[in-house]
Amino acid sequence: MISRRERALNYAILTAFAALALVPLLGVVASALTPAAQASPSFTWPHGIDLGNFTTAWHQGHFASYLGSSVLVAVSVVLLTAVLSILAGFSFAHFDYPGRSFLFYVTLVGLMVPPEAFVIPLYFNLRGARLSDSYWALILPQTAQSLAFSVFWMRNFFRSVPVSIIEAARLDGASDWRLLWRILVPTSRPALLTMAMLVFMWTWNEFLLPLVMITDENKRTAPLGLAFFQSEHTTQYSLLAAASIIVALPVVALYVFLQRHFISGMLSGAVKG
Repeated sequence: MISRRERALNYAILTAFAALALVPLLGVVASALTPAAQASPSFTWPHGIDLGNFTTAWHQGHFASYLGSSVLVAVSVVLLTAVLSILAGFSFAHFDYPGRSFLFYVTLVGLMVPPEAFVIPLYFNLRGARLSDSYWALILPQTAQSLAFSVFWMRNFFRSVPVSIIEAARLDGASDWRLLWRILVPTSRPALLTMAMLVFMWTWNEFLLPLVMITDENKRTAPLGLAFFQSEHTTQYSLLAAASIIVALPVVALYVFLQRHFISGMLSGAVKG
């Protein structure tokens, strides 16, 4: 049993780490609310609040278009990844066929290959297929990138489901398709939502692929648009901070909304290897 002294020490350590994480965020928020005339590169507490920085950054940075592109790409990647990883994870977890383990470990190789290693040949392949400078040039590669982790995640969850549940369903005459979609997928909701949130966050924050694949300004994603906005407003610190918050806000809001499922899924998705 944890003593009162140990509990106090744990809370002190956690509080210190939380402060280290929150102080820079508070600095960005304070800078975004600082009037442009008072803005500086160092941390300063604003004498007044200027919400107009967000409006100015929104219109000058064309973030409505950029956020729309990011939402389209991220949601598409999440949906494709979820469907494919559910099917592959179920196959690796509950079917026995020659080469199953080999295929699974080949899939896991995707966790070790950085995007920088294949982005140039990928660009030429997509250009040859006439897919460059399109949303497909972002959706398809990022789906492939996410599958290694997602298949591993869903396989682990499906293997953690009690065998008695699966045997009872089969005794009742449930087919593999019905077992998957009527029994296993509904019970995997926390793990599935956690996986979806992580994939959404990775896709939303992706910078290299949009930079290489996209030249049309109307198809730029939010992080890429933020980089161009930063190059045009190098010394306008309040606008830069406001633009950064605009780009990060959807991911933060999604995490806050799904926080309970995220914590539950983190515990259930890695129960069994």
